[in-house]
Amino acid sequence: MLRSLSEMRGYSILATDGHIGKAHDFLFDSLTWTLRYLVVKTGPWLLERRVLISPVALGDPDWTKREFPVNLTRDQVKSAPEIDLDKPVSLQRQVDLHTHHRWPLYMPAPLVGGGGVPPAAPVIPMGEPESQEKVKERGDPDLRSHREVTGYHISAIDGEIGHVEDFIADDSQWCLRHMVIDTRNWLPGRKVLIPTDWVEDVDWEERTVHVSLDRETIRSSPEFDPSLPVSPEHDKQLRDHCGRSQG
Repeated sequence: MLRSLSEMRGYSILATDGHIGKAHDFLFDSLTWTLRYLVVKTGPWLLERRVLISPVALGDPDWTKREFPVNLTRDQVKSAPEIDLDKPVSLQRQVDLHTHHRWPLYMPAPLVGGGGVPPAAPVIPMGEPESQEKVKERGDPDLRSHREVTGYHISAIDGEIGHVEDFIADDSQWCLRHMVIDTRNWLPGRKVLIPTDWVEDVDWEERTVHVSLDRETIRSSPEFDPSLPVSPEHDKQLRDHCGRSQG
């Protein structure tokens, strides 16, 4: 199903031997629009830390109880390499984390137009040992925070038309299918969806997402109601309205 990331923030994270904490944020790959990590704020059992958990560790969520089970123990979480999430997460820190938990380092990239499995970690370029080490220590430029990107401006091909309100993720693939756009600065009170494969570019310094649609097409697209689940019919209606088939 398609799920709101904002709605999933605050879900309880359950280890095999007890409660770990709550989902605080999500980190995604901005090139493939795949979720790479849940950011979990640990509870009182461990002095409050923020830890990363890969989607490969997730069991079947209980959507009614708002719980994510994970195939980790509390000790595994406690002994994992600490990562300073106030700084860009380096490739080396990700490798250390995946090695500790025995998570796969490489997985297939999503298929064109959706599907596939989100990569568990970035591919580390090969090269001379010295240059490879420098690459691994550098912050991963493609790893972005849901909290950070929420609020970015939306730029259509003929001008600005709102801001990023949320993302909608496919919980079977853990990839981001749609951005939720709030157009209230241009269309009071109206929210619409834009598929992530219609994003042409993101200017991270200017905090602006550029999409390959004009403002009128966005204005007249089907309205999104956050209180209702996103159905395949809504997605088809949206793509038909914009004259674009899936993929």
